[in-house]
Amino acid sequence: MTASTHYDCIIVGGGVTGTALLYELARFTDLKRLLLVERRERPAQVNSHAHNNSQTIHCGDIETNYSLEKAAAVKRTASMIVNYATKLPAAERERIIHRMPKMVLGVGARECGYLRGRYQAFRVLYPRMQLLERDDIADLEPNVALVNGARRDEEIVATGTPDDYCAVDFQALSESFAAQCERLDRAPDRHVSQLYGTEVSDIAKDGEDYVLQTSRGPMLARSVVVCAGGHSLLMAQQMGFGLEYSCLPMVGSFYFAPEALQGKVYTVQNPALPFAAVHGDRDIATEGKTRFGPTALMLPMLERYNPATIRDFFRVLNLDRDVVATLWSLLKVPDVRNYVLRNFLYEVPWLNRRLFLKEIRKIVPQLSVRDIEYAHGFGGVRPQLIDRRSRELKMGEVKIIDGHGIVFNMTPSPGGTSCLGNAEQDMRLVAEHLGARVDWAAFERELLTGHEDTRDVPAPALAEAS
Repeated sequence: MTASTHYDCIIVGGGVTGTALLYELARFTDLKRLLLVERRERPAQVNSHAHNNSQTIHCGDIETNYSLEKAAAVKRTASMIVNYATKLPAAERERIIHRMPKMVLGVGARECGYLRGRYQAFRVLYPRMQLLERDDIADLEPNVALVNGARRDEEIVATGTPDDYCAVDFQALSESFAAQCERLDRAPDRHVSQLYGTEVSDIAKDGEDYVLQTSRGPMLARSVVVCAGGHSLLMAQQMGFGLEYSCLPMVGSFYFAPEALQGKVYTVQNPALPFAAVHGDRDIATEGKTRFGPTALMLPMLERYNPATIRDFFRVLNLDRDVVATLWSLLKVPDVRNYVLRNFLYEVPWLNRRLFLKEIRKIVPQLSVRDIEYAHGFGGVRPQLIDRRSRELKMGEVKIIDGHGIVFNMTPSPGGTSCLGNAEQDMRLVAEHLGARVDWAAFERELLTGHEDTRDVPAPALAEAS
């Protein structure tokens, strides 16, 4: 095997997670030979594409399913995106992150009481967050607080910020990381390569190294990090790792309405449900549209709108009595069972808009069926994992580590927002394995300071290692 195909680290997957890791390894370590391999022709064409996610920088203030501890960790990694982007030239920054109002809305006495209490507990962590009463909501989002110019009937309150960086185009962010790596590749003693349109068919251990069989021939690496969504689990299991997991791909669909919101309006999470509550977002990639969703439906494919991945799904399903028992225990919960049925019906033409309208009207009460349309071609897949040993649905991120130089990333939480924080964890692992030096002073200066200073927030421990 020639020297040109021998690398310190190969990253498999060119979404926002993989490109963020390539950027961090190239910018902050002294590793000389790095490679990213992606089977699509460009970065971020699957779940990181602007059509396939909610375009939200999840920092924990309006996500009511986060504990205070989880919110602190999420705020740190979300701030890394904003700190990175605000140091870029204005034109590039404005393609990536967007300022707008954001809030989590409580409707009815129970939800309003909950949000008032949560505000008191979380306000220290989020000093810009405000308690928004009815008139405050009307100033920011008139279509939420008013119906035909009059106050809506229900009691409402919200917590949020009137103007903040809260929306992100993860595809543009991935392209920015890739461009940074192209510039770093120009150094005479560095090789930071990116191969698009290149598929990895197999990974095998060969002594101290790993051999990757690709559509461009074999490649050798001292370490490998796989950032390929549900396919990460497939590659891990082909090597004998992560056999305790089964994959349950959850797809999210969206609905469009005319411009109804100025920013992002989230709703209070039902604690009995393991999936995100419906929210409304001013779409940053589709002019003049507000997007509502996501729904949540299990489909037997690892990539939305890609039937070729149906076979891959059955290879990682690992259906046995433990998986069946886990699903049965979930469906025995009435809220979960009703949620599953509703979300199935949300995919049925004609019926879907009429049923989903009830969810949307909680946010914008005056919308009608004529105002909304199913967003065809929008929505991605979250490969939710089942731990067959404990018979549990894994709610957080999962990282499979063999301890000898290979890492498999699945379901980073919260989605693309975690890209730089997840890359920090993987950079530590790769650097420790290879004995590389990390310039932590530059890392802190570029990613932990700027718009938000999070140097005093400790980096989270690995979520899970297998």
